[in-house]
Amino acid sequence: MSAPLEARPERSEFSRYRHSLWLLTTRDLKVRYSTSFLGYFWSILDPLVMAAIYWFVFTVIFQRGVGHEPYIVFLLTALLPWTWFNGSISDSTRAFTKEAKLIRSTRIPRTIWVARLVLSKGIEFIVSIPVIIFFALLTLGTANPARLHIEVLLVPIAILMQAVLTLGVGLIVAPLVVFFRDLERAVKLGLRFMFYASPVVYGLVNVPKDFRSLAALNPMSGILSLYRSAFFPQELKWCDVIVSAILCLVILGIGLLVFRRTIKTVLKEI
Repeated sequence: MSAPLEARPERSEFSRYRHSLWLLTTRDLKVRYSTSFLGYFWSILDPLVMAAIYWFVFTVIFQRGVGHEPYIVFLLTALLPWTWFNGSISDSTRAFTKEAKLIRSTRIPRTIWVARLVLSKGIEFIVSIPVIIFFALLTLGTANPARLHIEVLLVPIAILMQAVLTLGVGLIVAPLVVFFRDLERAVKLGLRFMFYASPVVYGLVNVPKDFRSLAALNPMSGILSLYRSAFFPQELKWCDVIVSAILCLVILGIGLLVFRRTIKTVLKEI
């Protein structure tokens, strides 16, 4: 009888954490779209515009074979996950400075203020997945239709890995920006560099052999290959996936360590 009683407080604490996280996440989503006429469509408009631009540049202007056909589906399977990562990390730079009074006045675990950003952007990504399916259906009957493969079952693993990676990076960035305000601009530049260093507009098969080992050290490489394998199984490289999984866990560990060692000073600074 003693073991169940001892386990209850832990479950209760986790339940409170989960409840607070969900309340803050839904609040963010409601505030973000309550005054917007298009609402949900704004979350997919940016990646759609970017996909249209890259599709036009690579297929119409330069007419160069990058990635796989249909290229629009190839782009969206990476652009939409990248939008989740980019948006979460960008917002993490203001996680503490934007709502400093509320953070100081509440006693909920401070990691929630970063986790809510990852979750809200993740929800936006999940509800944007039908866009990929829509464009895939449009390619049916063409010379190069998009076909769904059994690797689609790997998408939940990709989502979990990306959530771990994004949370880890966010936990590093959020407190450090409080001490070094210029880091906010540096993060934006870093994200821009990482976008082109990641296989978003191109595929892993397009990376020169001399840079393959370097590309594997980018945790987004293995994650994006998992997403793309649903339609393009030739993009799946298990070696990159394993390296990405290890890096995601390492980055999360570093993020938790940095966060715990800086949070008390952060609360004084804000």
